[in-house]
Amino acid sequence: MARIGVMTFLHNDNYGSTLQAWALQKILLRMGFEAEHMDYRPSKKEKILNLVRSGNSPKLVLESLRKKSVRAGRPGAREKAESFGRFYQRQMKLSPPLKDHSALKKQAGQYDILLCGSDQIWSPVWLNPAYFLDFAAKGQRKVSYAASLGVARLEHPRKARKIRRLTQGFHAVSVREDEGAALMEKITGTRPLVNPDPVLLVGRDEWLALAQRPQTDEKYLLCYFIGNDESYWTRVKKLAVAKGLAIRVLPVTEASYQAGLPLADGASPQEWLGWISSAACLCTDSFHGAAFATLMHTELHIFRRYREDDPESKNSRIDQLTRMLYGGNQTADADWQQVDARLEVVRREALQWLRSALT
Repeated sequence: MARIGVMTFLHNDNYGSTLQAWALQKILLRMGFEAEHMDYRPSKKEKILNLVRSGNSPKLVLESLRKKSVRAGRPGAREKAESFGRFYQRQMKLSPPLKDHSALKKQAGQYDILLCGSDQIWSPVWLNPAYFLDFAAKGQRKVSYAASLGVARLEHPRKARKIRRLTQGFHAVSVREDEGAALMEKITGTRPLVNPDPVLLVGRDEWLALAQRPQTDEKYLLCYFIGNDESYWTRVKKLAVAKGLAIRVLPVTEASYQAGLPLADGASPQEWLGWISSAACLCTDSFHGAAFATLMHTELHIFRRYREDDPESKNSRIDQLTRMLYGGNQTADADWQQVDARLEVVRREALQWLRSALT
């Protein structure tokens, strides 16, 4: 069976990124392929070169370094980072570390097929040609599974031209959101298929088997926010009082640490799943938070992270999820039987597409 090298985000200590990578590899192995993730760990030189060549804003790097510094000083930071390392070591197959394009190109020769996806790997905000498989050998089969652009608009003509060039030569392309498909059509002239995030291809029972539930009998409202919006907490406290629930926070942002609420800090990917599966309800502005609440049948309250007029708004990611599985309706009072029925159709069609694209 064909050997597949997968390119996606790794090593950012992000629960959603890690678990979608795990799910995609799990599905490929189940289909009978030999699959491993290309362990891309760009050097400082590689990052600087990409910043210049891709026209990305230096502010992104500075903000990333600032957030990394803040996270490093938190009590659970080291424990969390070590748990991700153990997860990759025990739960997934990765190539040797690859620090630049030269290493990627050499490693690519080990595979019959290169597959990129999912997550925001095609984001024009932090554009990186490596995630478009620009290191592939001439004629090597390239497939994109549910790559996300994250945004609905692209106001930089130079980046549009780069994306148009980078997506040429793909054997098959799918993206994760309708907005991304429309944007790709505007950029390239061809509208790609929309496929769900890999986490939705794995069934609820498998996720529950991977999850490590917290040692508590307390009924709680769980918070998982990526946005640093202090107004979230007023809404959270009001909802918790109305439902008679305790509050627990999976902290990511500065506001999460400063809210003065009980934390579930330093959680491993398995423990993160456990906190969501055991919660009475989840408040989140995270796509993967919303996706896993859906999979776990946890009552879901979605918070809008971006203004609708923000050109870099990534609200389309959660909008796609609610359109696809909730019929665009409110998620808090979902009919899980209907949601599961929609998910089964989406899952079946996506798996058929992926197998066809790879064979």
